[in-house]
Amino acid sequence: MARFRIPYSRRFLDLELPDDQVAGVIESAAHHYTPEGDEQTLVRRALENPIQSERLSELSKGKDKIVIITSDHTRPVPSKITLPILLEEIRSGNPNADITILIATGFHRLTTEAEMLDKFGEDIVKNEKLVNHDCRDDSQLTLCGTLPSGGELWLNKLAVEADLLISEGFIEPHFFAGFSGGRKSVLPGVASAKTVLGNHCASFIIHPNSRTGILDGNPIHIDMLYAAEQAKLAFILNVVIDANKKIIHAVAGDSVEAHTQGCTFVEKLASCEPVPADIVITSNGGYPLDQNIYQTVKGMTAGEATAKKDGVIIICSACNDGHGGEAFYQTFLNQKSTQGVMDEIMKTEMDCTVPDQWESQILARILLQFQVILMTDECDAKMVTDMHMIHASTLDEAIAKAREIKGQDAKITVIPDGVSVIVKESEPAAV
Repeated sequence: MARFRIPYSRRFLDLELPDDQVAGVIESAAHHYTPEGDEQTLVRRALENPIQSERLSELSKGKDKIVIITSDHTRPVPSKITLPILLEEIRSGNPNADITILIATGFHRLTTEAEMLDKFGEDIVKNEKLVNHDCRDDSQLTLCGTLPSGGELWLNKLAVEADLLISEGFIEPHFFAGFSGGRKSVLPGVASAKTVLGNHCASFIIHPNSRTGILDGNPIHIDMLYAAEQAKLAFILNVVIDANKKIIHAVAGDSVEAHTQGCTFVEKLASCEPVPADIVITSNGGYPLDQNIYQTVKGMTAGEATAKKDGVIIICSACNDGHGGEAFYQTFLNQKSTQGVMDEIMKTEMDCTVPDQWESQILARILLQFQVILMTDECDAKMVTDMHMIHASTLDEAIAKAREIKGQDAKITVIPDGVSVIVKESEPAAV
């Protein structure tokens, strides 16, 4: 028997399959990587040896207003480890610095106090200045020029007006920005709703270079780089994590060069060849990325890259926070056919992009090629079916439903963590 552990919420699902039913396994080498030190050592070493930059302790000298952009509740950045070390490094050079920690909510809802405590720890929440970025609050925003795409660039005033702007984050494959981390802390992290909508427009999402693991020629990435430059993002600390959300690598320094080196490291570990099969089982990496259906589309794209034509993708994702975006949900609820969803999106010009359209576009792209079974016991089944997917409460039930569709002898490819891999598609999916 072949045995697998599938990340789900804050735990793992155990899966056993007869060997002859398994077409293959797709897994990032990051999950078996042996780091060169413990988590704190890796972070400190990166800060002590910044890439194409002075040490942060030197950069912080004489700077009155310092802003650290950090990720929100939907991202597994291990801030309980990274932020205290980052703050220590800053204060070693400037003990009197006025430091604001700006939570990069992007287009998401605001992070609650309970989520802050869970993510950052009581000491930071009680003793540091934390501010939620709100992309819809015009009083927080300032115009910073025009993006290469032609869209207006509106960014959080705190970030733009800082004497020193820093960001922390993590690098993993991203399903349309190529990789997370680096410049993404600024756009979409602390950008306006209008700016995010323009950057995530239909023509960019359909672009063949807007795919997992691709930066060169990626129009979304190009806009993001420009936004970070305009914000004067001076220094980053980015980490790479394994399946247990433990730090295995860290880079620090120049916002472009350090991020590029981090992406190269991730690409070497995460790149995998497809293993075609009629059924693909995957996940969204567990908590916190599998809190809603919106985020869960990311993990589906790994299945999309390897499933056979008209195959079935089973994705295990708790989605305990529901759909994750009202517009995202309504787009599918109000359309009888998935093709109808796609047709409406493709008629939408950049400056008319609607909230969550990009997620709807990618989900529709997948659903037009495959049947998707969302396995969750923490989300309303009707919500799942309203969004044109099949619901299953257990993994056994999901597999049984997939076999009803594809046959009892159908082979299965397993991708335990769908957001951690770059499955090399021979030809990106067309719409």
